[in-house]
Amino acid sequence: MEQTFLVYSHHQPDVEWLQSVLAPQPVLCVYEQLEGLLGLVDVTGAHLIFVGMDFDNIVAQSALIEGLLEARPFVTVVGLGRDLDNELVIHAMRAGARDFIVNGMRSSEVQGLVRRLSQRLPTLPVKKQQGELTILYGAQPDPDAALVALHLALHLQGPERSLLLLDLGLPYGESLEGLRLTTDFYFGDALRNLRRLDSSLINSAFCRHDSGVTVLAHHDEDGPLSGLHATELYLVMGALRQNFSHIIVNLCGQPDSESLRTFINNSQQFYWYLDQSVSCCKRNLTLLNEWRQHKVKLDHGRLVVDRYQASVAPDSTSLSTTFNMPLAAQLPTSPVARLTAKNQGRALFEVAPRDALSRALVRLADTLSQPVRNRRSYDWLKIWRARA
Repeated sequence: MEQTFLVYSHHQPDVEWLQSVLAPQPVLCVYEQLEGLLGLVDVTGAHLIFVGMDFDNIVAQSALIEGLLEARPFVTVVGLGRDLDNELVIHAMRAGARDFIVNGMRSSEVQGLVRRLSQRLPTLPVKKQQGELTILYGAQPDPDAALVALHLALHLQGPERSLLLLDLGLPYGESLEGLRLTTDFYFGDALRNLRRLDSSLINSAFCRHDSGVTVLAHHDEDGPLSGLHATELYLVMGALRQNFSHIIVNLCGQPDSESLRTFINNSQQFYWYLDQSVSCCKRNLTLLNEWRQHKVKLDHGRLVVDRYQASVAPDSTSLSTTFNMPLAAQLPTSPVARLTAKNQGRALFEVAPRDALSRALVRLADTLSQPVRNRRSYDWLKIWRARA
């Protein structure tokens, strides 16, 4: 079972070393003080925390360990230093650390220590169930990725489910245009209001489509996702996943960053979105190979080939082989249906329910996890018939 580890340290080489030693398990670097660290413990469910120790900040670091264990007595703390100095080890142990490791120790020793400590950990209190996370990503910007993401959301939305479409892809705001929605509250606003991001704020500030799908989009003025620290992302996504049973995220076109990899690592379903053009395939394959070298979690990834032409190479079988990913869907071009839906701000399920693209999108949505399909007893098309 995959665990998330937290490391509180301002010495980046120590953090990078620990991340490489414990890969592919996620190791999240924390810069916040005690309150932020406690929030991350709750959101991630982490129960093994590494705290960097050095002589310049030894008093504050010891106080952090004591405060952490007082507030969350079920977690285990391990000291982390650059040298095996007796004074550092004694301060860490007196504060409550269970062990101490040093940058440069053999990987097998660190992994063995983590394994032993994990086996001895008590059962933690059950935290609130978090919603499922589905990611749609491709290395280059594509407005049609938002079209695909919003139709997945529309098909999966139901009376027993609260669904959020989080549109962070490039170009920004395509999902709002595709559903003819207007809003004054964007993803950056959610980050700025993180401490009060609860059901009350969500119900009052987030925009909602007639189908019931809630939409939160990125704004041009919020800056690139690469400028967002992974810690902030964990906190905001933790808050959102506690208020929605399923979140579908469009990330297409976002450049590689720590935040982007955090999204991918924590998703339950991951669709790699691309088309058949050589330039698009090269760009995506280059990034995919880099991620695999850095052990980004990709074993749940599946290909979605959009605007697919069976008579044009490379075909879907070749793409699946080249990318070493199973094929989730090949979406037909259907240019008239696409353009009509975009220009009218209406769903393909309404303007062209029998079109090949509409049927392919339904099949793609049904490839999501089994619990989602079992719970789906809602016919989205009935909305439009009822309102007609």
